[in-house]
Amino acid sequence: MDILSEKTVQVGAASTDKLSAIKQAGELLVKAGYVAPAYVAGMLAREETMSTYIGNGVAIPHGKFEDREIIYSTGISVVQFPEGVVWDADEDETAYLVIGIAATSDEHMGILTNLAEVLEDEEAAAQLAQTTDPLEIIQRLNRPQEAEEA
Repeated sequence: MDILSEKTVQVGAASTDKLSAIKQAGELLVKAGYVAPAYVAGMLAREETMSTYIGNGVAIPHGKFEDREIIYSTGISVVQFPEGVVWDADEDETAYLVIGIAATSDEHMGILTNLAEVLEDEEAAAQLAQTTDPLEIIQRLNRPQEAEEA
């Protein structure tokens, strides 16, 4: 099972707030069979304890440690919000890409590292925030770093 596929990427989404955005990312993980429905509540609970906004218009919500039991397999969802979702008004943070992560054991560390490396490029993040092609997001996030440097 691919951890990122067309069934877990949604472009052109809209949301009125970050909680709704997190639910959308979580529901893609549920529908793809990566997690139990209760995992979405864990994602929302994690956000209450610590912001998952990482900069450059990207947030990476994920469940709490206790939620590992309801993860069936590692998976990633990406929901693109071209108009943005205010993540933290006090910090002037707006997310355009919300990347839901469900990982078994410590696999999530590698996933987070790979996503951070790809999305730390402000121009690349902006491009993915506006594309209308889900395959562009999939290809960019699955691309090995060596290929980008060539």
